[in-house]
Amino acid sequence: MTTASRWGKLRGASARRVCVLLFAAICAASSAAQEKKKLPPPPTDLPGHVEYLAAQLYGVPLDESEPLTHEIEKLVLDHMGEWLTVHPPDANGAGRGSQIPYDVRVRRELESVFGKLREPINAGAAAFTAPYQHDRLICLGYELGWSDYNAVSVTALYEGGDGPMRQVAVAHLVPATNLNYRLLDAPAAGQLWFLVYGTRQGKSHPRLSAVLYAFDGKTLQPLWKKLDVFDGKISFPAHRIVINYLNEDEFKRAVTTGGAVTRHEAAYHPGPKGLEVEYDH
Repeated sequence: MTTASRWGKLRGASARRVCVLLFAAICAASSAAQEKKKLPPPPTDLPGHVEYLAAQLYGVPLDESEPLTHEIEKLVLDHMGEWLTVHPPDANGAGRGSQIPYDVRVRRELESVFGKLREPINAGAAAFTAPYQHDRLICLGYELGWSDYNAVSVTALYEGGDGPMRQVAVAHLVPATNLNYRLLDAPAAGQLWFLVYGTRQGKSHPRLSAVLYAFDGKTLQPLWKKLDVFDGKISFPAHRIVINYLNEDEFKRAVTTGGAVTRHEAAYHPGPKGLEVEYDH
């Protein structure tokens, strides 16, 4: 056998050994990754279970978060439906056997569900109750965030009297927006109107979003919305909705040229089909 032939065989053997070692390394890395992905079972208590799921959101983009956020939503809303049934409001909307306002009790219970969250995961809660026909409606919601720009909000509406509370609707405000409610006088008989509003962080200024919902006993429908209003601030003087805001293009020009920044204001009032503009200047 020539020297060249022997050298060729040695090179072939070395290449095979390298391939075998490389394959073994890939398999080991894959096995290690699978082991890393395996999580222990969730805690048996609800706050622990919610924290267990929420902790997995860390580093997850908003558009990939739905499987986890939906699982959390189901846990939370199922629990609140059971809690509301066991702790119903009285005919006046107060908590039975308690001096604490009922909406405060609902909000505190919702907050307790998120009581084990750890930074940077955080949550806020809101609630209100209102008479509706022969029953009462309880509206509750939360925003769940895992960074300045990754957050979801959930609003759920429950209806009931002396029997079990029934979940009648669920809605979601603009992602990464905190959550506030405001009851409005409904011009249409047999409807409940309420405004869901909040702000989210922007690149330079906060952005205001607001949606008017109407409940007619069967469905929850959005009647009016303003989304991502630049540096928007909302107030409610004399049964009106007033939004003070900046025009983003005007603001950019003013910053570039050193000119004055002009604020704008728009006012709305409830009309037959939603909110109607009184002025916008």
